[in-house]
Amino acid sequence: MADSEPGVPREAEPRRPKRAWRAWLIRLAVAASAGLLYYLSFAPRPLWWLAPIAFAAFALVLRGRKFRGGFGYGFVFGVAFFLTHLLWLQDFLGREFGPWPWLGLSVTLALYFGLGGFLITVVSRLPLAPLWGALAFIALETPRTWFPLGGFPWGRVGFSQPEGAFLSLASIGGAPLVGFAVVLTGFGLAALLARLWQTRHVRDRALVWPVAFTLVPVLAGLAVWPTIGTGAQDGSLTVATVQGNAPDLGIALQGQRGVLRDNSLAESARLLTDIRSGRVAKPDLLIWPETSTAIYGDDPALDQMVSAFGVPAVIGALVRRPDGQDENDAVVWDPRTGPGQRYTKQDLVPFGEYVPARALARLVTPFVDNTPEMRAGDGTNAALSAAGTKVGVFICYETAFDGPARDAVREGGELLVVPTNNAWYGPGEMSYQQLAMTRLRAVEHGRAAVVSATTGVSALIAPDGTITSSTGLFTADALVGRVPLRTATTLSDRLGAWTEYALLALAIAGVAGGVVLRFRTRRGRAGRTAGDTAD
Repeated sequence: MADSEPGVPREAEPRRPKRAWRAWLIRLAVAASAGLLYYLSFAPRPLWWLAPIAFAAFALVLRGRKFRGGFGYGFVFGVAFFLTHLLWLQDFLGREFGPWPWLGLSVTLALYFGLGGFLITVVSRLPLAPLWGALAFIALETPRTWFPLGGFPWGRVGFSQPEGAFLSLASIGGAPLVGFAVVLTGFGLAALLARLWQTRHVRDRALVWPVAFTLVPVLAGLAVWPTIGTGAQDGSLTVATVQGNAPDLGIALQGQRGVLRDNSLAESARLLTDIRSGRVAKPDLLIWPETSTAIYGDDPALDQMVSAFGVPAVIGALVRRPDGQDENDAVVWDPRTGPGQRYTKQDLVPFGEYVPARALARLVTPFVDNTPEMRAGDGTNAALSAAGTKVGVFICYETAFDGPARDAVREGGELLVVPTNNAWYGPGEMSYQQLAMTRLRAVEHGRAAVVSATTGVSALIAPDGTITSSTGLFTADALVGRVPLRTATTLSDRLGAWTEYALLALAIAGVAGGVVLRFRTRRGRAGRTAGDTAD
């Protein structure tokens, strides 16, 4: 056995690895708990304030860690979050697929959190480290909109804030700014707690920046709230949205699309009866959810239904074009002239509306050949002319991406309409998560929003993100309500993607600064060591 170090009792040697092992397990448990806490901050729970606490716990775990530890603990944080946040994928795919798609996607996305932990350790020695750490973490949400599977932005930090202090910041810089504010508050809180633990003195000047990072984002959000406009600027509109409902069959519902159409027609007939009896107001605009019917040519039944209402409709439909290609469209249907202007979904759902690497996917699942290969839209007609106004449309999955809603407002949309088909995803949390995203979009663009869902949750949302009325899951229902039409653009509209680009550029600068600082520190140590050796 090798000799002990001078001055260290031989019997103390075995205790060191034991203590290190115990500390490692504690950090691992805290990282996983932080991921679960972050998950709990998302809808349907109104616990938005848990998100900064989760990031504070995560930052404390990373404090003093090396690069490898930063990546590992970040990965654990991400795995705990995504496994719970994306559990609804099991309802979508069913037992036939097994847990592998859910596990594979969760682990892949958790790698971004691992990389985030790694970058946070890179910038941890810079002045104002919580600021650079928050920038580095939020910057990784940008590539997550590109990869995997053409981008999967579910679980962005901003989407945990459909209400509360931070939401108003969406009107300034959209989801990226909201997410940055949440993470900065959490990292500032961690730095504050660590400094207080070290100094035990509340008047220490070193507390100034941690206190600022903790409080300024919250105070900024509260200060912006009075600027959020909700009043009508170009009149108002009475809208009706039909939720026909469908059986909870997951992906097997692909083969029963006729059920969605029949149920939508039946619920529309019930709504028309209520209108004629005076129980509900006559709408100016009727809305059907995403792919609630298939249109392969002339459709006398839809013509008759819209004519009976006597008002234009926006029909979410699977449309087969003359060249034989299917599209996911929102079609304006006039009560006299029939179908007209349409918007085609740009961001398609992988394995639901198209299959990435179809030949490879065929090796692991028998359902590939039953999945259609839809054609994506090019972003034109994002604002449809209907009911005397411009209706901005983005469809279902597109809610998670910044571009489609921004396009709709830039083209003059005075109201946002979000047709969605969540019939595939079961009674889990997916529908509520998506509704939370639309609430953020309403504030981001200063517009009322109508979520029209096949099986729920359908909702009318005010421009400040408040839900004014909503339906339940897997129920046949209809909503009728008055919504304001607005023309003013928010600062977020005017800045567009530049907010995201600015945060990304600052993050890159911070990481570069962290690398340079560590390189210089290492060279300085090497120089001192060489000098000591020469002496």
